[in-house]
Amino acid sequence: MVKSLVAVAWADGKMDEEETEVIEALISAFELEGDDATSIREFAKTPRTLADVPLTDLSAADRRLLLQHAVILTYVDGEQSEQEKQILGAMVRGMNIPPDEAMELISRADARAQRLLELL
Repeated sequence: MVKSLVAVAWADGKMDEEETEVIEALISAFELEGDDATSIREFAKTPRTLADVPLTDLSAADRRLLLQHAVILTYVDGEQSEQEKQILGAMVRGMNIPPDEAMELISRADARAQRLLELL
C-alpha cells in the first residue's frame, strides 16, 4: 500500500517535503523496519507511476483504504493538483472500485483532508 502512495506523491512530478514526511509517517505507522523500510525509501527516490505498483494485489478493503489515504495525500502540500486528481481517477479504474462507491469514498476523504488543512 505504501508504494502505491509513493506513486500518488509523484503524480505532480515532484515529491515535496510534506509528502516525504507522510511517507515516513506511513513507514512508521505500518511498523516497517529494516529492508522493508529501506525498500520503500529507495522506491520513493525516483518518480513513480501507478504502473509501478500492483493495485489489484490488494484486498477489496485495502483498495478502498488506499483510495482514501491517496486523497488525503494529494492535499498534503496545501492543494490538490489536476495531475493528482487524474491519478485518483486512474486508481479508481485500476482498482476496479465502482464509480458511485469511489465518488463517495473520495468525497468523504476530501472533507477529511479539508479539515486537516484547517488544523495546519
